[in-house]
Amino acid sequence: MSSTRNTDHAVALAPSGRAADRHALMDRTVHHVRTEEDLLTVRHAVRAATLRAGFSIVDQTRVVTAASELARNAYIHGGGGTVTIDQLTTGGNAGLRLTVQDDGPGILDTDAALADGFTTGVGLGHGLGGARRLMNDFELHTGPGQGTTVIATRWAGR
Repeated sequence: MSSTRNTDHAVALAPSGRAADRHALMDRTVHHVRTEEDLLTVRHAVRAATLRAGFSIVDQTRVVTAASELARNAYIHGGGGTVTIDQLTTGGNAGLRLTVQDDGPGILDTDAALADGFTTGVGLGHGLGGARRLMNDFELHTGPGQGTTVIATRWAGR
């Protein structure tokens, strides 16, 4: 497995507004996203992780949908990247943190990209904004020429 790159260069942040939870990392897997087949592999890996974490069928669907949107964005707009799946626990609650990174051109207007209906012409306009709504915590780090990193977390039963 490869390691993820440092995202200290982030120039834009869109958190959910909640304070970060202290949590223990139980498991980590990293998947490269370079082909359409890799997108399917990510979907299956995220689904398996939601099952291991004990997510309800509704929360499984939320996390898999968010992961699909974010991985597809990295593939299409970033020219590929990585999806890191972290299985977490805090206070007896299980969670999953998805870190999706690419080295693409970055997002010029993060407010527009997060708005409902925003599209670059190749999608339905549910991508980043939809993924943000499906997860409990959401961070967007990007900048022109710096690539994009999204860190999204969902906790079982929240």
